[in-house]
Amino acid sequence: MSTTAPALTSRQLTRRRRRAAWARGWREFRGNRAGMVGLVILVLFVAIALAAPLLADQSGLEVTKATGGVLEPPSSSYWLGTDDNGRSVLTLLIWGSRISLFVGLMATLISMLIGTVVGLTSGYFGGFSGGALFRLTEWFLAIPFLPLAIVLATVLGRSLLNIVIVIGVTSWPGTALLIRAQVLSIKERTYLERSRALGAGHRHLIRRHVLPNVIPLVFANTTLCVAVAILSETTLSFLGLGDPTRVSWGSMLDDAYSVGAITTGSWWFFVPPGVCVVLVVLSFTLVGQALEAVLNPRLRER
Repeated sequence: MSTTAPALTSRQLTRRRRRAAWARGWREFRGNRAGMVGLVILVLFVAIALAAPLLADQSGLEVTKATGGVLEPPSSSYWLGTDDNGRSVLTLLIWGSRISLFVGLMATLISMLIGTVVGLTSGYFGGFSGGALFRLTEWFLAIPFLPLAIVLATVLGRSLLNIVIVIGVTSWPGTALLIRAQVLSIKERTYLERSRALGAGHRHLIRRHVLPNVIPLVFANTTLCVAVAILSETTLSFLGLGDPTRVSWGSMLDDAYSVGAITTGSWWFFVPPGVCVVLVVLSFTLVGQALEAVLNPRLRER
């Protein structure tokens, strides 16, 4: 006597398909060597940032508790030397990773949210509102990023939250154009026309058909935007517009430049934060390119 397996519900079938899609995507990502190298580097820096209290004492950031000499070279006591205040550069580097990664991730979140909403609205609805949003996006693209960010940072003041807002508000236009182009392509597909003919409203079409096709693109683009946000934070901090009470890789480079570490040959003060910025930006870029290849069938075929 044979028994038949119970039929799966639509929700269970959807979950099974999603798990299979995630597993297939992970296998394809693992086949990308550059993406895996970027992921390993990224996980290492995230682990260092999360374990900062275990790796270095936070009191080492205070100038009044510094015990080293001024710009002391690397030694057994200070593996990466000291800064101009006698603080351990390694301690500054470990705790600075928290601020740089936090600003990069939070600014990217704001940028992705604004860019997705603007691009989705502009591409799907069109008309006067869509055209106005498209012109607004073009206007932001026409203005150079760095001068606009400097002006906003100067007006808002020097704080960590303001830096996050400035980077997020000034870096969304590229995402908006990318999402708008994808939405315009999705609008012309036949299954969207069939759903509309069956009486589906805008909310249903966006939630069930447009967003699922846009989210993978947003996710892949996010990793690339984090790299840009970290570079922007480093640039603004190097220009003296960062939070003076927080230590980041950008503020370390600014301090090294201010005390003349380059001219005095104190390489241990400016090389480590510069290398960390390059490695983190490179890792996010490699991961983003690998995700884009996984999520874009055309790139995968190439």
